Amino acid sequence: MSSSFSFFSLPGNSTWTQGDKNIRKTDGQLIADRKSLDRVFIRPYDENSKKTLVKYMEQILFGLHDFLNRHVGVTEEISITELAKNYMDVQISDHPQKNLGQVIEDIIKDIAPKAVNVASPYFIGHMTSALPFFMVHLKAITAALNQNLIKMETSKVLAVIERQVLAKIHCLIFKQSQAFYRAHVQNTRTALGAFTSGGTTANITAMWVARNKLFPPKDDFSTIEEDGLFKAMSVHHTDRVVILVSRRAHYSLRKASGILGLGNKNIIAVDVKPDHTIDIDKLKQTIKDLKQEGRTKIAAIVGIAGATETGTIDPLQQMADICEQEQIHFHVDAAWGGPILLSHTYAHLLSGIERADSVTIDGHKQFYMPMGAGMVYFKNANALDAIAYHARYVNRKGSVDLGIKTLEGSREAACLILDASLKIMGAKGYALMIDHGIETARAFAEKIEERPEFELVTRPVLNILTYRLVPMSFRQKLATARGEERKRLNQELDEINIRIQRIQREAGKSFVSRTRLKLVPEDDFMVVVLRSVIMNPYTTQAILDDILDEQEQIYHKF
Repeated sequence: MSSSFSFFSLPGNSTWTQGDKNIRKTDGQLIADRKSLDRVFIRPYDENSKKTLVKYMEQILFGLHDFLNRHVGVTEEISITELAKNYMDVQISDHPQKNLGQVIEDIIKDIAPKAVNVASPYFIGHMTSALPFFMVHLKAITAALNQNLIKMETSKVLAVIERQVLAKIHCLIFKQSQAFYRAHVQNTRTALGAFTSGGTTANITAMWVARNKLFPPKDDFSTIEEDGLFKAMSVHHTDRVVILVSRRAHYSLRKASGILGLGNKNIIAVDVKPDHTIDIDKLKQTIKDLKQEGRTKIAAIVGIAGATETGTIDPLQQMADICEQEQIHFHVDAAWGGPILLSHTYAHLLSGIERADSVTIDGHKQFYMPMGAGMVYFKNANALDAIAYHARYVNRKGSVDLGIKTLEGSREAACLILDASLKIMGAKGYALMIDHGIETARAFAEKIEERPEFELVTRPVLNILTYRLVPMSFRQKLATARGEERKRLNQELDEINIRIQRIQREAGKSFVSRTRLKLVPEDDFMVVVLRSVIMNPYTTQAILDDILDEQEQIYHKF
């Protein structure tokens, strides 16, 4: 595209008119001045640039899935090292380098193909997938409104909508009485939860509340937020604060413990059973051992509703019983599995979540929202008082701003996107996608078991499973191998599966991820497994066959 078509006024001797706009040019270069700024800030279009923008945005807004399939595979076959060579310039140009039309065209033709097309039904390796087409519209509207949910003065009706949406999901989780929700849905003195930037910040918020709740006012100690952790532990005769989790817990909980001053070594990982759920007997023994230490406090026990690696769900009812008996904060990390509650068929898998003190759910996972939307919920509508902060210019004492009780300050109106999506999809619409993911994952497991060169490692509880390629020659040896020989064979298999995953990823047609798991609790080593996440409603069984075929073909070309 000619550089003469610009969103900026171009000072100089050469002028021409395009419609009712005067555009000036100096030696074909774009120049930044006050008139340029006015134009680009208010209405950054000339006719040619506008046509370019409309051409691509129309496809993205109304045919996103088809557009991505035309312009991007899973990704182009090019290494990160090669890509990095094109992005070495660190100087910011004084004057504009390109107009909007040129930038859009560059993104479509050069950047998008080298990104990752998470919308592809062949992309089944991570908890990121296609978005319903209307999400792009909603995100654009949210950006255009640019509301800041930190306070009412910068959000007004959006703050009211946020409280309503939080109450809807709170009701889905905790199922309190209608009288409870009438009392709290728009109660500015209480909070049922908060939107966050993701599951990590949601988990940090939950652990922050649990830690503060552990140290109530005593003697000359007021709160941790005022007096600090050192004084809290001193006054309460405590040497150590721990959080108990499953070995399948998300690493964000270690981050939370580090940030909160507890030390990530005090995230105690309890062993799991062969089905990768927390071992309740070992959990009870761990609690008993910690109590015998005398000066150790347990801030929280965390149950998982959809483990990142395996999709498994801890026995939430039994964990709730223990927390109730021991008077310990019970948190459920349902970042992945929370939306399963919308499915009449599979909601029972999360039985016990309603007994939690706090729950994390990610909007940008199975609520299919754009990146950057998490949520944390509390059964007690006053729980977030434990982390309230005020300032003279914002979130003043006595104000009704929800930002008083959130980890983040400025927040976009993610509530608008979820509110609109719930209205567009309905619970049954979401359930259709959730049910498809679970049932397709189960069908995938059957396919894996039918192929002699594959081994199913973890059977899907939800829509995540793990497996690996195990050639028949290895199967025969593994049947009798013990000790170091068994370990050596598995190390060879690790290398095979790493190569398969890497070659398939770099080829760019399809994608599964990989992780490491123990095959049996008695092993002193972990093995590499391929990990599949079935989230895209257009991932079919035929596509899964294609992915397995490709993996077999890659192996046989070694």
